[in-house]
Amino acid sequence: MTDRNSDAVQCTLSPSVGAVAVDRRNGKVCVVMGHVGPYVQLRPPRGGREWDVPPEDVRPPTPAEELSAKVAVANRRWGR
Repeated sequence: MTDRNSDAVQCTLSPSVGAVAVDRRNGKVCVVMGHVGPYVQLRPPRGGREWDVPPEDVRPPTPAEELSAKVAVANRRWGR
C-alpha cells in the first residue's frame, strides 16, 4: 500500500546545502546553496548566479542528472 501523504511531505522539505537538485520550473540541474526565507537558493553546478525557488518547485535529480552535474563540477576543477 502506498502512502500518498509521504509524497506531499517530501515535496515540501528543503534539500540540504550542497545537494544536487532540479528546478521543476525550467528543468535545470543545480546545487543547493542555501535557504533564504521560504526559498531555496540554487546555482548551476559550473558556477554562476544563484536564484530563489519555492521548495515545492525543487525535486531530487535522477541518477543520470546527478552524475551529469558531478561530471560538470569535476571538469571545471580540471580546467576542461
